[in-house]
Amino acid sequence: MLSKFFVARWRIRALEEGPAGTCLAGFGEMLVQNGYPPRTGRRHLRAAEHFIDWAKRQGLSVPMLDLQALARFRRHLDRCRCRYAHANRIEVFGRARMFLRYLCDAEIVGASALDDAGDEPALLMEFAMWMRQQRGACAATLDKYHRPIRDLLRQVGNVPSRWDVHQIRMFVLEQSQGAGWGAAKRCTTAVRMFIRFLIATGHCPVGFDAVIPAIACWRLATLPRYLQPAEVERVIGSCDRTTAVGCRDRAILLLLARLGLRGGDIVQLRLRDIDWRGASIEVSGKSRRPTRLPLTQEVGQALARYLLHGRPSTNADAVFVRCRPPFRAFRGSSTISVIVDQALRRARVSRPSRGAAHLLRHSVASSMLREGASLQDIAAVLRHRSIHTTEIYAKVDVRMLQAIAQPWPEVRPC
Repeated sequence: MLSKFFVARWRIRALEEGPAGTCLAGFGEMLVQNGYPPRTGRRHLRAAEHFIDWAKRQGLSVPMLDLQALARFRRHLDRCRCRYAHANRIEVFGRARMFLRYLCDAEIVGASALDDAGDEPALLMEFAMWMRQQRGACAATLDKYHRPIRDLLRQVGNVPSRWDVHQIRMFVLEQSQGAGWGAAKRCTTAVRMFIRFLIATGHCPVGFDAVIPAIACWRLATLPRYLQPAEVERVIGSCDRTTAVGCRDRAILLLLARLGLRGGDIVQLRLRDIDWRGASIEVSGKSRRPTRLPLTQEVGQALARYLLHGRPSTNADAVFVRCRPPFRAFRGSSTISVIVDQALRRARVSRPSRGAAHLLRHSVASSMLREGASLQDIAAVLRHRSIHTTEIYAKVDVRMLQAIAQPWPEVRPC
């Protein structure tokens, strides 16, 4: 695969016969599979070669490389006088880190080579393992819990037997001050779940989780933010169908605006989830329960156009991937929100709230309600587990509310 990036045979031979020729050849194959052009691939291989050469002079073999070695290599770059000429040392460090990640994925170095566990509290690592095994938590959930729990351990200490009610309550109140309802709710949920883990493992007495104060929240207190049907069509029409990015973005917007999918549903969508013969699509959602939704002609044609003409060649099984190397799946639902936000700006449609991807989901429900759909039908499309979650959309139909509204009683002046 090195011949994809280098023409001179002596250069290819020098890399293959070097101290880590097999590793560099495998790294080059990975770059080819991810669609890196020759010029970019040569820069990545040169940075990896530099990293290996520096490690050899430091007495480190390839299996001994880890984050500590990478940090030492970064300090070396600041005063580097090697034969390797680099225009941007920050980019070289990033490419060396990418090479280290490849070594970890290929099991050439240990699985913990990229784990920065030096400053990670032991209880937090045990909690993450317990959540995966006992609760089936995904990586996104653990990421949301990580920061509040780490701040808690830094403030009150790593010995739960010494904690008292006042310390825990003060921490939660301090974290909630100046934060929105959502951030405060995430903090209390994370801390409460962490204390339940401590109770289950015998670090805390039973009932200690009751010290976490509840965040006040009134159901149906707010109105769902949504777009008018004409605005939704303008957003979808803002995509350029002649480009690969436009085909991808239009397919994503249609899945959000027609089927009411969440951003996470888009990221988790795999090629095997599309049933072309049955005209359906399978999504799992937050509850991980597979649900099959009908694939309309419009959405199906947009997906087919993207897969045939817009999706780059890659080994990734995700339906939607990056349009620039490396061609891999999106890391999180925030990428979907960025795509929707860019479409809103192109269409010159103002966003009434945060969460651009969820805005189109709300618009689907609002349009269905105006067209006479029942709350049960809306709940089925949005895959709500409880009808109470769908009740918030009942406040959107102003005409129906005007029909049942009682006149304001007149009060005589005093």
